[in-house]
Amino acid sequence: MQGRPTRALPVLQILQLSAYWFAISAIWGTVTLFLQRRMEDLVPKDVTGTAYGAVTAAGALVAILVQPTIGSISDYTVSRWGRRKPYIAMGAIFDVIFLVGLATSQSYLSVFAFVCLLQLSSNTAQGPFQGYLPDLVPAKQVSFASAVYGVMNVLGKVCGIILAAVGQATGNFTVSLVGVGLLELAIATGTVAWVAEGRSAPSRQGRAWLDIARSAWGLDILKERNFVWLVASRLFLLLPIVGLLEFENFFLQRSLGLNDQEAAFWNSAASVVVGVSYVAAAYPAARLSDRIGRKNVIYAAAAIAGIGLLGVVLSPTPILATAFIAVLAIGGGSFFAVDWALMTDIIPKVTSGRFMGISNVVTAGAGPISATISGVIMDRVGALDFTAGPRAALGIGLLFLTVSVFLLRPVDEKRRE
Repeated sequence: MQGRPTRALPVLQILQLSAYWFAISAIWGTVTLFLQRRMEDLVPKDVTGTAYGAVTAAGALVAILVQPTIGSISDYTVSRWGRRKPYIAMGAIFDVIFLVGLATSQSYLSVFAFVCLLQLSSNTAQGPFQGYLPDLVPAKQVSFASAVYGVMNVLGKVCGIILAAVGQATGNFTVSLVGVGLLELAIATGTVAWVAEGRSAPSRQGRAWLDIARSAWGLDILKERNFVWLVASRLFLLLPIVGLLEFENFFLQRSLGLNDQEAAFWNSAASVVVGVSYVAAAYPAARLSDRIGRKNVIYAAAAIAGIGLLGVVLSPTPILATAFIAVLAIGGGSFFAVDWALMTDIIPKVTSGRFMGISNVVTAGAGPISATISGVIMDRVGALDFTAGPRAALGIGLLFLTVSVFLLRPVDEKRRE
């Protein structure tokens, strides 16, 4: 079978299929807040943003190289466990090991190394996992499954941030990092045990595995113009959404003057608000996209996110900032639900691991790219006005949203069966 499957999946199977996305997001929600706080202890304050950007950018480079490569290899893997599961199991086990290393790191170089190793293991699992949605979900359930994926993504981040906030409030992140690793390992075990495999692997036709790995980066992918434009648009729309997560703690402590305990409380409160807003927006947005088109909903999501982001940047208090974070999250929730549906509509199905791996490179890379660009902005503006640095770092996201809208325009959203 080369095209999209036609057999409807039970709702429980879609929930099981999406659960591992929750686990992946929880890890990076915890690690992101951990890194923001640890940078304050490990490097001078006048280069905090730059140092933070450097470690996240290095991790992103690992993700960019690993995820599509392993995803492509998994497309052709034949094993007793199927195409995807061996990589999910291996990645989850090493995630726990590297999270323990990160939790016990006492220097910037050690943190740097373990973030890169964690990206290696996490994306070894994540690349193949991305192939499950087009492998298993029929066209009539794409909107629902994409909404569930989007909800699991943000709920995972909420869970991760709350775990990290506990570490911030107590001054000890070890329990938070090890705990989120064990949570991911448990969910990965359930994914391997209960998620059904999709189509069989296509023939390698005598090609070596090294050739398969190289093929993930073949220039033939540029012929898929709709895919290329959508990936570029996704990157620029994600930059301001994940940028809030990357710089929220800096914003709370530097721009609003909160201490560790106060910042931990508002990080947790904002995360709950984000979770509720995403859940409220995701399914209605996905259903609406079936009626008026995926692109129209994404345009609206970008406009809503822009209003929310501008409100956050200008907010003088954490209460007002949290209210505008809710608006930003409604736009983000609408985007995530519909973007996954549009991506699975337009990609070739037989090598879905390759295409979904490449598409998710921008998801994994958006945070580090945002951290790199906005980290430099925060340091430069902060040298003039310490409290204005994080506001400037967030404000650049309004430009990114505008660019994303223009990049989406050439995409033909016609479903590819």
